[in-house]
Amino acid sequence: MRVLISDANILIDLEEGQIIESAFMAPFDLCVPDILFHEELEEQHDHLLALGLGVLELSGESLGYAGALGQSHSAPSRNDLFALALARQEQCPLLTGDRALRVVAEQEGVDVRGTLWLVEHLVVCNLLDVAMARDAYKRMRERGRRLPWKLAEEGLHRLEKSLSRRND
Repeated sequence: MRVLISDANILIDLEEGQIIESAFMAPFDLCVPDILFHEELEEQHDHLLALGLGVLELSGESLGYAGALGQSHSAPSRNDLFALALARQEQCPLLTGDRALRVVAEQEGVDVRGTLWLVEHLVVCNLLDVAMARDAYKRMRERGRRLPWKLAEEGLHRLEKSLSRRND
């Protein structure tokens, strides 16, 4: 099973879109650093544990790595850098909606994905259909989530075309 390390943004996007349960049915484990969970998610989102959210501990080396990144990159938050350090530690992709974190992760050679990729992946895995994904994006937008909406619609349009070709 594949592991994906997430920042808080992605999980909140999925909750606002009311598709969080679908994400935990996908063929991968969603995990966050323990520090991020306790500081950003535990109070209002502890129900994610029952859905299957994994909470992983950073090694001493990874904590030091995150600290060093914080010295040279001021834009990502400390908890976001912990997510990056955990993705590096676990040698798996990082899910983030934070542009500054994405830039640093790419510089560090870590595979980075975002909400759009995840929603499209849920469609490909038949956990959502395109209409459900479109509705989820609509709810995210109405709740003030910041996503590249034009790219989101373009991705769903490509999926619709691809899926209709497969069904022909």
